[in-house]
Amino acid sequence: MTNDIDLHVGKRLRRRRRLLGLTQQQLAESVGIRFQQIQKYECGANRVSASRLFELAESLDVPVQYFYEGLSKRDANTGDDTLAADVLSQKETVDLIRAYYRLGERPRKRLLELAKSLEPEEAANDAA
Repeated sequence: MTNDIDLHVGKRLRRRRRLLGLTQQQLAESVGIRFQQIQKYECGANRVSASRLFELAESLDVPVQYFYEGLSKRDANTGDDTLAADVLSQKETVDLIRAYYRLGERPRKRLLELAKSLEPEEAANDAA
């Protein structure tokens, strides 16, 4: 039976792996396991041990705490974390983030301002 925390850790693992452009095979090789195990971790079918979580954190260049970020929001049933996880796990979002950070600082700021100016008026009022 899948635990909500294991699902959350798996989603965070998948998000970081995709953000770095790694395949499940590449990540698995970096920690000395088979890619099928990464699949099981990512879907929450298998629980990640403390030692394996540490190895994964090192391979993904994040602190171990990264995998638990957002749990308190989920527990409060706000729905915000679920939306963020869904949006951030999409390939289009990851591609956009990569392209954004390949830009210099000035073009990034201009792009951000452009995106904000295109935001629907209701969403802009909600954010304020």
